[in-house]
Amino acid sequence: MSKKRGLSLEEKREQMLQIFYESQDFYLLKELEKMGPKKGVISQSVKDVVQSLVDDDLVLRDKIGTSVYFWSLPSCAGNQLRTTYNKLESDLSNSKKRYMELLEQRDDLKRGREDTDEREDALEELKAVELRHKKLKEELAAYADSDPSALEAMSMRSIIPHFTMGVGTWTSIIVLIHHSDHVSMQTSHFI
Repeated sequence: MSKKRGLSLEEKREQMLQIFYESQDFYLLKELEKMGPKKGVISQSVKDVVQSLVDDDLVLRDKIGTSVYFWSLPSCAGNQLRTTYNKLESDLSNSKKRYMELLEQRDDLKRGREDTDEREDALEELKAVELRHKKLKEELAAYADSDPSALEAMSMRSIIPHFTMGVGTWTSIIVLIHHSDHVSMQTSHFI
């Protein structure tokens, strides 16, 4: 004999919902864990199955004092399905309206872009101007090394560190000379 196959999650959810729909009563989790095996849902998985039903708003949960009660009525499921259906209908209507607007916009944009000789000439002229612009930019980049303002900026950048070093050296010498007057050293020791 082959072993009996367990229920899938969806089948377990359906069985647990049947418990609620048949009795139309309120249950604690412990009560559901006892009733679950009668419907083919093992007691260890009842909590997870009920939680998935709560997450999908098919079962309602309320904490009263220290107890947590679960319930679901067939009318609640019907109301939820109607609400979902109405929302989907509204979304579909909005999507159809947006689709029609986009088609209209596409047609408006196409009107000015018919393939005419005048348009083709304008596109060819645009390509020629863009190509000329690109060549001129490349030529300008080639002569950038000879640009007087760029050369001046480069020469100043290379000279400034030498000046800075010289200023630092002379500042040190002046400080030492000033210090030597107080210590009675001769300046010939520094040069």
